[in-house]
Amino acid sequence: MLELKKLSWMVKKEWLSLRRHPGRLVSIIAFPIIMILLFGYGMGGDLSNLPVVVVSQDHGDLTDLTLDTIKSEDIYHVVNITSDTNAAKEMVDSGQVKAAIILPTNYDSSDGQQKTATLYLDSSDQMGSQTLVPATQSIFSQLSIKQATAQQTSTMGSNGTNVVNEDADTSGSLSASLDSAKSTINLQINRIYGNVKYMDFLVPAILGMTIMMSCMMGMGASIAGERETGELARLFMTPTSVATVIGGKILGKLSVEMFRSVVLLISAIILFSITIKGGIIPTLILLFLGALCFVGFGIMLSARTSTQEDYTQLVMPFAMPMMFVSGVFYPIETMPWILQKLAYVFPLTYLNDAMRAVMIKGQTLGDVWLDIAVLLGFTLLFFLIGVKRFNRDV
Repeated sequence: MLELKKLSWMVKKEWLSLRRHPGRLVSIIAFPIIMILLFGYGMGGDLSNLPVVVVSQDHGDLTDLTLDTIKSEDIYHVVNITSDTNAAKEMVDSGQVKAAIILPTNYDSSDGQQKTATLYLDSSDQMGSQTLVPATQSIFSQLSIKQATAQQTSTMGSNGTNVVNEDADTSGSLSASLDSAKSTINLQINRIYGNVKYMDFLVPAILGMTIMMSCMMGMGASIAGERETGELARLFMTPTSVATVIGGKILGKLSVEMFRSVVLLISAIILFSITIKGGIIPTLILLFLGALCFVGFGIMLSARTSTQEDYTQLVMPFAMPMMFVSGVFYPIETMPWILQKLAYVFPLTYLNDAMRAVMIKGQTLGDVWLDIAVLLGFTLLFFLIGVKRFNRDV
């Protein structure tokens, strides 16, 4: 028989337990709010303000109109307009911009030669490429149509043909500005890393995310879980130093994660035909550095948690936003600006960036030294806080 009074005591006990564990209560309140914000504002938004550089090697009405059109599109954020093609390509190669739109030297000439603009594209960002290519093709297609309209208008008096212009409000100004252009505009697309598939874009970040989740949740079981069951206390009662116990747990976890990394890489190569352009060894080194960083994060969070449930409630508000904001599934540029700024507070962002640079672009560890330096900085910070706050008596 159900005893209502005792049933109410059991419910009260659960709430009193939350009161004694304020971290768990804060997580229960904050976590669903964070997830709603991430899914509502941060996932699958339209790409906009993608950084590009424009190379303008000619002057005239058509060049001015093209530059104005590019600047007016929300999809582009024109970082610079230059006449140096090599400098613009270097900006794309170094990752400062997503693409360079190169206008040819004869762009405004009226010699009747065909004009070929070039989209020099960082194709390692697969979703950015999918947005930039059709948008740029559309711009030059529209300019070609307007150009043809201008030509037809200019010959109207000589052949006696009446031209019906559907855009009556703007045809006069366009015809005047494009009157000297005598040929169509083609767009040549130069994908500097080849035709990258979404799976190529996704796998490097999935590897990093898997290592992150495994290390962070594993340290909860290894320290907070063993503290809850009393195993950690029994270890500390043996003639073994605290440093040896914690160091052994760290090395043990790292060895497991490196084995997992090898399995993940082999699986990606076999199942999805992933090509690791920068080599397997640099990729494994990056995964090791990522594992070390997130083990440190787990040590920091588990330093004073007394149960595994407390640790789980504490780690989830960090792990889930990191997973969605750090560019695993979608480019960071799809997110609102506040989430874009937040992404660079999380170490997973730098691991993902380095992994994609090595696996997709074929860069060396020296090329991603900044990402590695940031990861090592996070690692040092996490371990310092974790060791300082660690309480063997909790």
